[in-house]
Amino acid sequence: MKKRKRGIPIQFYVSEDEYEIIQQRMEEVGTENLSAFIRKQALNGYVLHVNISPIRELVTLQRRCSNNLNQVAIAVNTHGGIKPEELETLQKDYDALWKPLSDLLEQLAVITEM
Repeated sequence: MKKRKRGIPIQFYVSEDEYEIIQQRMEEVGTENLSAFIRKQALNGYVLHVNISPIRELVTLQRRCSNNLNQVAIAVNTHGGIKPEELETLQKDYDALWKPLSDLLEQLAVITEM
């Protein structure tokens, strides 16, 4: 019997659905060797680690904008108008929200092009 190049076995379990997906992907790349396919994916495949801290910042900014908008609505309903400073604050908060959102969308676009 020949000596194996690779002497360490790795075993794992998949569901029927997962197995079907693996089979479909193997067909897409034109291989029939499951071990070679999985080894290639494990060694050369992509694993994405997503940093969601920019999203948390956007949620905080969105909450602040929503709060300010509610305060403006209360002021309009109660007093019939708002102060120019309140409107400027609201505009600044929305501007602060759009810059990080635009940056995040650009980063997501780069990831999806991979």
